[in-house]
Amino acid sequence: DYVVSSYTPTVTAINQRVKTELSVDSKASGLFLTSQPNAPGATPIPGTTSEVQSIFNQAHRNGVRALKLEGDEMSVAECFERMLDFSSIHLACHGSQNAAQPLQSHFLFHQGSLELGKILQANLKNADLAFLSACQTSTGEGKLPDEAVHLAAGMLAAGYRRVVGTMWSIGDRPAQEVATTFYEYLFTHQDKSGGATFDASLSAVALHHATQQLRRSLDDSERSLLTWVPFVHFGY
Repeated sequence: DYVVSSYTPTVTAINQRVKTELSVDSKASGLFLTSQPNAPGATPIPGTTSEVQSIFNQAHRNGVRALKLEGDEMSVAECFERMLDFSSIHLACHGSQNAAQPLQSHFLFHQGSLELGKILQANLKNADLAFLSACQTSTGEGKLPDEAVHLAAGMLAAGYRRVVGTMWSIGDRPAQEVATTFYEYLFTHQDKSGGATFDASLSAVALHHATQQLRRSLDDSERSLLTWVPFVHFGY
């Protein structure tokens, strides 16, 4: 209740961000969203469709530049291009970690997978926020406790200043509740003088607020703890 938490995978990562902090080009400022509810070979996650639609509607109501692509509307190549076009992204999909080959960790889409190694090769000079509404995006390798090897850390390394991830699998309902409350906070607390720009500098506070809201709707059981605890913020 009293502390807003944000983490860094390594001290080097946060030092590098502070030293190289650049402003986001206003032309790139905005939010790209995708939901992948029925990726082949993966468990269906139907709640991602309403999650993304709700956030997209919120963005438009608040005058924020936004684009959404769902399911087979989006190829892996197009997602990669949109990451270059938009400062912030929201990926509501399955994520898969590969502890042995971290660069092969990937996000699973209807038409294929986007590997972390591919993202790291991009010049994401306007990257700001990455919200990874997917399974286990900030789970490290238990055998290597000093090595922060996960998708969230990879997105920081790729250039994103702020990343929201999860430490274990989450249900559709809490994922949607946290995400929509998170963006509602950001949209209603940003400087409106920026027009269609999207400022994610309050993302750690927004996640703190969103998880508080979810926690207050639950009891104190172990199951409830496993529902709101996994959401975590990285960066600054």
